[in-house]
Amino acid sequence: MDKMWSGRFSASASNLLDQFNASIMYDRKLYREDIEGSLAHAAMLAKQGILTTEELIQITAGLNQVREEIESGAFEWKISDEDLHMGIEKRLTAIIGDAGKKLHTARSRNDQVAVDFRRYVIRKNSEIVDAIKLLMNEVLVIADKHTETLIPGMTHLQHAQPINFAFHLGAYLSMFKRDIERFESSIKRNNVSPLGCAALAGTPHDVDRKMTAELLGFDSVSVNCLDTVSDRDFALEILFNVSTMMMHISRLSEELVMWSSYEFGFVELSDEYSTGSSIMPQKKNPDVPELLRGKTGRVYGSLMGLLTVMKGLPLAYNKDTQEDKEGVFDAVETAEISLEILKEALKTMEVKSYNMEKACAIGHLSATDLADYLVKKCNIPFREAHFITGRAVAKGEELNVDLSKMDFKYLKEIDNRIDEDVMAYLGLRHSMNARTSEGGTATARTKEQLEYFKNYLKD
Repeated sequence: MDKMWSGRFSASASNLLDQFNASIMYDRKLYREDIEGSLAHAAMLAKQGILTTEELIQITAGLNQVREEIESGAFEWKISDEDLHMGIEKRLTAIIGDAGKKLHTARSRNDQVAVDFRRYVIRKNSEIVDAIKLLMNEVLVIADKHTETLIPGMTHLQHAQPINFAFHLGAYLSMFKRDIERFESSIKRNNVSPLGCAALAGTPHDVDRKMTAELLGFDSVSVNCLDTVSDRDFALEILFNVSTMMMHISRLSEELVMWSSYEFGFVELSDEYSTGSSIMPQKKNPDVPELLRGKTGRVYGSLMGLLTVMKGLPLAYNKDTQEDKEGVFDAVETAEISLEILKEALKTMEVKSYNMEKACAIGHLSATDLADYLVKKCNIPFREAHFITGRAVAKGEELNVDLSKMDFKYLKEIDNRIDEDVMAYLGLRHSMNARTSEGGTATARTKEQLEYFKNYLKD
């Protein structure tokens, strides 16, 4: 009968229940947040006269010793202690005696775990933001070198219009910026303290919730305790934010897989971030981007798992929410290593500009430019211009020549209103640089976009 809650029980918990019920083997990741929360709670209790100064000194010294034992590996984690809260409190009491038993005054494990987990999630939101910024900086390094490198812009995975490679990378910079904004928004929205809510309805003790909130770095205290102890929106948000970020990473990874194939030949991943085949000696496999795609599904699973846990819970706290942490821990660790390895893979990647530009000469990428020429120079309605351009493309297919390199005489045969100056319009680089509208692919506009992201990352 060594449970701290065993007063009303006449029999000890079975070993099977201990194994099934315990979370201590994974929630111990929160030891830092738990000890910091307890130190703040003890300081507040002393300030309110609930603990004596001597008891505060004992508790503070004891908690610091427990932290040292955990970080040195000397602390013994026991399944019988159920969770890290009980494990730490039990060890504290063993060190300092009865003063340790007073620490839990005006507090429940319900608001205690809510504090610990919320602070962990807020911290990880911030750390992931920093990691995304490092990745964006690496993308910018590559993009700066390729503001004039042509690459086929695609829709439906079909050649559409010529763009520059930096412009293409700028699309991912936009995605990652939105990811940062989501993580930062979550920090702001969820940075409220649950401490002082106790089990579900607050506490009759004269506590100062604002003091503990300030000590722990929260912006404010929560409004309704019944909601607070059962709220896991902050955990769902980080899972959603990580899932969305991983979806963006997966899209880039898919392109890296394609681009590194012989069919594309646009990039080559370094040997450091590639693997070989156990049977085919010639193979160089893009395992990093493939794994990033796969791990995206793993993160989605954690999000769906917690959504499913939470969907039918009555107020307030329920043991079901013990299932909130493992998925978050796993998703956060997946996000952290994914951001790091993608950054390193990009840093060591070779961009094959020649192959990118060569691919632009396939698929009549400047067809829209011919239609625009007919509209602007010949005053032809766009729908008619579209039809004429379609005939020009068909002629190119018949001749097996790209529209950008077609002999002017064939264009003149298709429509007599076309003059020889059309050939300048059909040049691939002209086509790319013609798109000067704000946000467009023209090199000058692309450089503006890169400067925008650089300034954003400086702030």
